[in-house]
Amino acid sequence: MKVVLSLLCVLLAVQVAGAADIQDIKLNDINDKPTSLKAYAGKVILLVNVASLCGNTPQYKGLEAMYEKYKDKGLVIVGVPCNDFGAQDPGTAGEIVKFCMDNYKVTFPLLAKIHVKGAEQHPLYAALTQDPAIPGAKGDIDWNFAKFVIGRDGKAIKRFASRVQPENADLVQTVETALAAK
Repeated sequence: MKVVLSLLCVLLAVQVAGAADIQDIKLNDINDKPTSLKAYAGKVILLVNVASLCGNTPQYKGLEAMYEKYKDKGLVIVGVPCNDFGAQDPGTAGEIVKFCMDNYKVTFPLLAKIHVKGAEQHPLYAALTQDPAIPGAKGDIDWNFAKFVIGRDGKAIKRFASRVQPENADLVQTVETALAAK
């Protein structure tokens, strides 16, 4: 009986640990093709919930500059369109891509639009916003352009509030430190 209970505990622990791995959470890319963060395994990810009609939208320029500067060192910026804040990204996937290309020459990957808060919050954002071990802002995403730096090992390193610009010294240092960790 003790052996059976021990085995059940081990199986439960494995299931919980597996569910907590943010790399395994199912996503769709901007073309609605299935993907996950595993597509970027071994890279440092800057995950950003983005919007086309927000006061923070000009951050696309800084994000693209950061991507161009660090992509050959292993950084990938992943934009996650979201319409949760003031309906500031109401467009279709095609309209979002066109906007990003026409206005900011965005070349980093974009995912399909998801909810980052509320009753329909995507499991990725539920996991990230409920993890007390991630340094930085806590709780629900409060606006567009909140950022998570995720290490090469797939673990979240730090969260940054939406007001933090891509050029912010702390954000840049966090990304550079993560890139240096092989």
